[in-house]
Amino acid sequence: MFAAALFMAPGVHAAGAQMHLDSAQVDLEDRGSLVRGANLFVDYCLNCHSAAYMRFSRIGEDLGLKDEDVMARLVKTSAKVGDTMTVTLDKDDAKRWFGTPPPDLSVVARARGADWLYTYLRSFYRDESRPWGVNNTVFKDVAMPHVLWELQGLQEPIKEKTVTEDGKEVEAITGFKLVEPGKLSPKEFDAAANDLVSFLVYLSEPSKLQRLPLGKWVLLFLAVLFVLTYLLKKEFWKDVH
Repeated sequence: MFAAALFMAPGVHAAGAQMHLDSAQVDLEDRGSLVRGANLFVDYCLNCHSAAYMRFSRIGEDLGLKDEDVMARLVKTSAKVGDTMTVTLDKDDAKRWFGTPPPDLSVVARARGADWLYTYLRSFYRDESRPWGVNNTVFKDVAMPHVLWELQGLQEPIKEKTVTEDGKEVEAITGFKLVEPGKLSPKEFDAAANDLVSFLVYLSEPSKLQRLPLGKWVLLFLAVLFVLTYLLKKEFWKDVH
């Protein structure tokens, strides 16, 4: 299961107002970022969330990892390199513990969007009223625990009173204060969350790694073809009055 840091996280607006999402800097050409994100996904997400449409071997092929590297870095169970990324978590146990079985994350980036995921990972805060002791400003009363708390640390919300459009005064979360540091600095955790989101974006559409570079060459070909076609047209029509 994934979760995930800024000392003051921007982008949390008043209750009832539109939620501002922070921008994820996804670069699918940065293979190092994708590999780091894959490691985070396996260590923190794959315990509960599956990615059943992806095989370990496909990740290795796309990210330039040999089979032995895939097995050493990404396979933490008895699975083989050609297996899909499934979990052994029993659905009944998951429903009893979390209230609902954790969803498969194969296409979560396409469903939610990279900015939503990036903001979500950085928006957990202490809330003793919740079963796991945390809540999230992007996904209120989320069922999952903050499994990356040891990396980010724990933060508490900064609340301010604001007035809604209909004139009601409400208390809204406007930022966070880090009260228990984690293993990573806020800047480092921010980068780690971005790596994880980048991997989830890749996971949702792995063909992008081949399609996007090919698209650039196609556009270049069309640009050159346009110039040649225009020059040829001028040559054919130069004597036409």
